[in-house]
Amino acid sequence: MTSQPVVPFSDPPYLCGLPSPIYKETHLKWQKACREFITKNLTENALEWDKEKTLPGSVWDEFVKVNMLIPNLPAPLPVERLKSLGINDILGLKVEDFDAIHGLIYADEMARNGLGGPSASLTTGIAFGVPPILKFGSKELQDRLLPDLLLGKKRACIAITEPDAGSDVANITTEGKKSKDGKYWIITGTKKWITNGIWAHISAMAVRTGGKGPGGISMIAVPLLGQEGVEMRRMTVGGLATSGTTFIELDEVKVPVENTIGQEGAGMKYIMTNFNHERLSIAIGATRQSRVALSTALEYVMKREAFGKPLIDQPVIRNRLARCGAMLESQWAWVEQFSYQMTKLDKATADTELGGLTALCKAQAGIVVNECAQCAILLFGGNGYTASGQGELIERLYRDVPGVRIPGGSEDVMLDLAVRQLVKNYQRKTKELGKGSSKL
Repeated sequence: MTSQPVVPFSDPPYLCGLPSPIYKETHLKWQKACREFITKNLTENALEWDKEKTLPGSVWDEFVKVNMLIPNLPAPLPVERLKSLGINDILGLKVEDFDAIHGLIYADEMARNGLGGPSASLTTGIAFGVPPILKFGSKELQDRLLPDLLLGKKRACIAITEPDAGSDVANITTEGKKSKDGKYWIITGTKKWITNGIWAHISAMAVRTGGKGPGGISMIAVPLLGQEGVEMRRMTVGGLATSGTTFIELDEVKVPVENTIGQEGAGMKYIMTNFNHERLSIAIGATRQSRVALSTALEYVMKREAFGKPLIDQPVIRNRLARCGAMLESQWAWVEQFSYQMTKLDKATADTELGGLTALCKAQAGIVVNECAQCAILLFGGNGYTASGQGELIERLYRDVPGVRIPGGSEDVMLDLAVRQLVKNYQRKTKELGKGSSKL
């Protein structure tokens, strides 16, 4: 057991001296290395940088220097590709040994400052923009784009959402038409709420290259920074101030057809596969934000006095903390379970079996962080509603909550998708058994 007292809910049980069957020695060693590096290079100054709405460029450079952006990729890592670029380890962890539990630990530690923006400004582009190229791009496209992206010399983003098409991906209208000689896509349209877009050299973009519906969508690696016909402006949103949310306008942007990611018309499939990694990453980060909110509130009520005694002595306060604590630890157990399952399943099976559940986990993470952040705001009282002083972290964290519940698939859509996917899997397996549909 740990000999040091730990504020309740401030760390996952496995870091509080409680036994777990999930973590091996390599995971515990990785967690210590991650915490030391991320605390020094991100956590300690995250709140100040979030107030300034931009991280210094030196932060990106420090993460690149020790390959600490690579853990944003889904496990297993592209070992051969990384080693060809001289990337053999990350803080001493061999790239071939990196698994989904290492990824869980990394995402949890990156969110330990309690704010979504500082981490997102570093991670979102490589986490969600690079995997489609890595998984589905041609060798020529990968050889041309991946070295600079993986080495951190250039930045990427995922560009799907539009002013009139968010969770309803199948209705995007950004259009790509081939030039007369068939050598280029000519792309026109708008993308909105694109995280990291303002810094991105390349985007994995959803483009309508065919007819209506999902079958008409392709994914194309579209150049952004410095590209003729591309206009970008940074957007001001309610939270996630440092994440570089961007509005992109494309006016007959000329892109080589070789930049098509995978097969033309298969974009929707690639997008949905990519969403699984995106949604689980969001869920892990949001769970840590819940932890920060709740433990910060608990620490506050243990010292804050009202009516002649500490707030923690009030049963109503303890009840509020307990209800949120149960939600938080249940959510953490769920993301732990997901990560463990991903170490045991091949990619195709995980995509099929866990896709709907991942959507549900992401939706639940948003519900939990909302409850924990509201709890913290109420327990801090006026201090929690003030953008400075004792409660400023909680005030900013609460503004980040919609950034969990909306991006990556809005909450109501995720809840519905989860059940539909689970039913679909059940019906498929029933059919495979030759039993037909089940009727009650």
